[in-house]
Amino acid sequence: MYHGFSTAILQRSFLNKRRILSLHSRIAVKYAATALYAISIFAGAQQPWQQMQRPDVRQVSEVWKDPAPEYGPEPYYGLSGNVTLDVVRRDLDTLHQLGFRAVTVQAGRDLPFEYLSPEYFRFFKSFVQEAKQRGMRVWIVDDAGYPSGFAGGRFSSTVPELRMQALEVAEKIKVEGGTSMHRQLKPETISATAVKDDANTVPLKVVDGQIDWTAPEGNWTVLIVEHQFRTSPTRSDTNKQSVKDTSQSLEDYLNPAATKTFLDFTHEQYKKYVGDEFGRTILGFRGDEPDYSISGLPWTPGFFERFEQIKGYDVRPFVGAFVQTPSPRDSGIAVKLTPMQLHAKADYYDVFSQIFAQSFFKVQGDWCAANHLQYQVHLNHEEMQMQLVRSEGDFFRDMRYVQVPGIDSIWHQIWTDTISDFPRLASSVSHVYGKPRAFTESFAAYRPTPDVEMVRYILNEQFVRGINLVEMMYFPATSKGQRSAPSYMGQPGFAELLTYVRRVSYLMSMGQPSAAVALYLPSSSMRLGDAAADTSFVAAEQMLSEHQIDFDIIDEDALARDLKAGKGSLDTLSGNRYRAVIFPVTSILSRSEYDRLKSFAQSGGKVLFLGAIPKLIHDRAIRDARETTPSKFSWATVAPGTLPATPMPPAFPPASPPQPQIIPSGMLEAVGSAVGSSRVGLDVADTAIRVMRRRLLNADVYLFFNEGSKTSEHSIRLMSRGKAELWDAQTGEISGLTAKQVNGGLILSLKMKPYEAQVIVVRDL
Repeated sequence: MYHGFSTAILQRSFLNKRRILSLHSRIAVKYAATALYAISIFAGAQQPWQQMQRPDVRQVSEVWKDPAPEYGPEPYYGLSGNVTLDVVRRDLDTLHQLGFRAVTVQAGRDLPFEYLSPEYFRFFKSFVQEAKQRGMRVWIVDDAGYPSGFAGGRFSSTVPELRMQALEVAEKIKVEGGTSMHRQLKPETISATAVKDDANTVPLKVVDGQIDWTAPEGNWTVLIVEHQFRTSPTRSDTNKQSVKDTSQSLEDYLNPAATKTFLDFTHEQYKKYVGDEFGRTILGFRGDEPDYSISGLPWTPGFFERFEQIKGYDVRPFVGAFVQTPSPRDSGIAVKLTPMQLHAKADYYDVFSQIFAQSFFKVQGDWCAANHLQYQVHLNHEEMQMQLVRSEGDFFRDMRYVQVPGIDSIWHQIWTDTISDFPRLASSVSHVYGKPRAFTESFAAYRPTPDVEMVRYILNEQFVRGINLVEMMYFPATSKGQRSAPSYMGQPGFAELLTYVRRVSYLMSMGQPSAAVALYLPSSSMRLGDAAADTSFVAAEQMLSEHQIDFDIIDEDALARDLKAGKGSLDTLSGNRYRAVIFPVTSILSRSEYDRLKSFAQSGGKVLFLGAIPKLIHDRAIRDARETTPSKFSWATVAPGTLPATPMPPAFPPASPPQPQIIPSGMLEAVGSAVGSSRVGLDVADTAIRVMRRRLLNADVYLFFNEGSKTSEHSIRLMSRGKAELWDAQTGEISGLTAKQVNGGLILSLKMKPYEAQVIVVRDL
């Protein structure tokens, strides 16, 4: 439930002194020039905001005072209730007056026309024209609710054969030792496994659709595994029961034909009606939380054939053992997996992640690119990587094909009493794959509801981790009976905050990232169930952030294949070069990763393992992984000690401030040696200071943020040479800073109030 200021109060606050018709006229005149400018800008196939830019600092200093609408921020606007054009005009005027220059729009509940009907699209075309008249840009939410991919119920009602599918234990048959079992199986049966009462398993042969098996001594349960239509719950605004349930199935995410059908239902219809505004007023499509919240295994016809192509073996004899592994959703029967079964399970989820990325995310990203649009989406629970590897596959693989990768800040994930580095996942994908922006959906169901200053804090914490496009939840249409807008939008200082957000979003989209340190995300270790890999990764994020080390996250594909090898560096498509790669607890590496790391280290790069080297190396299949030895990693450094576990961010606030980590001194020394001079130097250690750096054509841009509740004052060393300036993102003013040139860098004073952010720019001389 969304609490706070009613939208009606917002309307009175901003419009009661101006007649709406008069305001419409002034807006039309004011934005005539904007429309002419847009015609010239949109003549090219790819717009500036869709690609990496490395402009001159002088150009940036001129533009940043009033950036283009493409840099946001935008409210998430719900078209719900008996919405009319008068309602739309009133709401867009309010949003524009607040300071929004773009809007993310979703078809909501109880509309006066059917979702995806011709009447709906004709109304939507009018909506786009109203936004255009105000110089505003539009992102289209790709479904009537979430997760994306049910097309307002069309998959259940029109193409049920393309619904989501899963492998499930369909039948459990008790068999006593010495008893023979003869069973004719259904055509949809995949495999069968016998589980003994001591939790050990035996795969059963299926010949000509039958099982003929005599149970050895003991008590057994035979698990019959079938493929079935199964869907994650959907929160559909076309669901007449107004509940989140499984009545409107998601598409089969693992089938590209299903995704193309989804595009036919949605994107292609928008193209018919408003395609002339694609890449102009309409910036792209916005997806939301596609995932497998199911009890079984994600599956699609053709999965096993694709699995064997990738891994080189038939996984079906193993499936019965791990499909029933107990989980919070399914207590099931206790199963004791052998190492080989556990490794086959990791292979299964590895292949699942590849198919999900190719069949769902890539299809949509390619369609948007072909239509001069961008695709932005965030996954579900990005901060919970152990769960994500089983429900969404792989964050990096999914987002590689997305033009604007995103994260979701909800509930209480970012607050002064939490530590939240997960936004860096989205920005890191952007950096690795040459994408200019990464976005956040923020403030949905926040508890407690933030005020304007807390909103600023929450956004600054994301900006300093590389987020540079902001979407704010939730502004409903002011149709009768709709929910109220969040209270922070009606508070004094909100319009000024939006000005600040626009400038920071633009500035931190310019140039290229400068991180020289990469932190490895051990996804395969998590697929093996290694919880230590997860907690160590989160702790390593915190450690690097607390010691002012700007870093990106990389995954196994980037390391094994996608980063370009340089002399002592691994280079991204954005142009930054990693000189050091740091590994949290990591159980397993692929042979390709190992070979790339060894070459990187031998050419001068730094490889650091926190605590221990990986125990396993695999080639094609994780099932066939082999143990390794320390001698094989003689070219790497192993940092002594163990990182302290970092607790998960609370769903609801306790209200004690987060405590800094206590890192073993030997580990800190090893990290410092690996990263060298790439970090910002402080005269005195301060775990509250965060920093991110970008490089313009002829200047370095540093964003500092004091996440602590106390004033911070330091002498700092920047590895930049030139003229230092303070850029005030609130006022747009630029002022000089006194700095001393020392050893190829600068030393200057930095003083920040509690929870304050500052931008320092060093112009080349």
